[in-house]
Amino acid sequence: MGKITAILIGAGLRGGHVYASYALEHPDEFQIVAVAEPDIARRKQIAALHKIPEENQYESYEKLLQKECMADCALVCTQDQMHYEPVTMALQRGYHVLCEKPMSPKKEEIIQMGMLAEKYNRVLAICHVLRYSSFYTKLKELLDSGKIGKLMSIQAMESVGFWHHAHSFVRGNWRNAKESSPMILQKCCHDMDILLWLAKAPCKKISSFGKLTFFKEENAPAHAPKQCMDGCPHRDHCAFYAPKFYLEHPKAETDGLVYAVTPTSDKESVLTALKTGPYGRCVFCCDNTVVDHQIVNMEFENDVEVSFVMSAFTKECKRTITLMGTNGEIQGDMEEGRIRIFDFVSGNTEEIYLHTPSKGHSGSDERMMHDFVQLLGNSENSEVPTGAGISVDSHLMALAAEESRLSGETIDFATYKKNLMEEVQR
Repeated sequence: MGKITAILIGAGLRGGHVYASYALEHPDEFQIVAVAEPDIARRKQIAALHKIPEENQYESYEKLLQKECMADCALVCTQDQMHYEPVTMALQRGYHVLCEKPMSPKKEEIIQMGMLAEKYNRVLAICHVLRYSSFYTKLKELLDSGKIGKLMSIQAMESVGFWHHAHSFVRGNWRNAKESSPMILQKCCHDMDILLWLAKAPCKKISSFGKLTFFKEENAPAHAPKQCMDGCPHRDHCAFYAPKFYLEHPKAETDGLVYAVTPTSDKESVLTALKTGPYGRCVFCCDNTVVDHQIVNMEFENDVEVSFVMSAFTKECKRTITLMGTNGEIQGDMEEGRIRIFDFVSGNTEEIYLHTPSKGHSGSDERMMHDFVQLLGNSENSEVPTGAGISVDSHLMALAAEESRLSGETIDFATYKKNLMEEVQR
């Protein structure tokens, strides 16, 4: 297999510090040859790391994609509402595409992207990285082997983590649904994809409840300033005091969250950025609109029933799941890499411990990049596990859940999808 080349569209945290870094760690397999990024500091940083020549550094994806195809694939890592156009242009230019999730917050664009990949006969992979994790791969293997008999119910939870929610969904790029996408789509389309995969049947019905309850101006403590560093009297008693998190919390560095604040993570640069920047705002004085807790209930065509909970009010950022079958039960914790299986007949409990790297969705990010590069290196491209055709359903499930949350009505998913498909195809 020869080296796979790529252009990078969007050099933020996910694009620049996660997916593109695969080229630095595996230079014989993968190379970034061009970058499009409006932020000059981020653009120059990525260009320096990957030795990208000046003529291949672009301020906008439009300028880059106006050029003749110069690589095997495009990594589209722009903001949620900016995926459709660069993905479309890249497919038309002849690139295979790896697109950050979600595909789009717009139902019509999600469907059209799936159709375009088929039209141009190109790989369009969506970054549903959890399918590549050793944890969910093992769960799928256990279910398919009949380890707990017929699957009947799933109870899953995404603990967002109080600090991660404040960073990404209160102060950060995904705080406002109109500017990005609803929380259940942006954060949890991963989970919708996994639940659809494990249930092994199309979704039949969806209902959802959730609100933005806590991170609102009415809950701000007395005399709290708009920016944390403007002499906040609550700094020693506030879990969300920005300087403390970005300078002291281990996840700020290991997960790269500090690089959303400033391209350089030294103390002086961080404090300067927090004085006036969005990540230094009081969490009760932001323009956030996405929910901070939500539950989604689903019924699948094979009678499997699923309850999914997303909450900002947790200590850790983690995913846990319970799979209930006719012959047994499986409990799992992704971040701990622990799976516990209880057999109803024998009464025995079996425990499995998996190796889980501490970063990158427990190693899923790197595995996804490896598989994507290997896929493109094959002379005959096989089906990608997270291809657009597969991912359309899970995205539409998330949007149906959001419609249910807002309307208070249960959504008949088959009818919902059918009506959307017909509308796009007219």
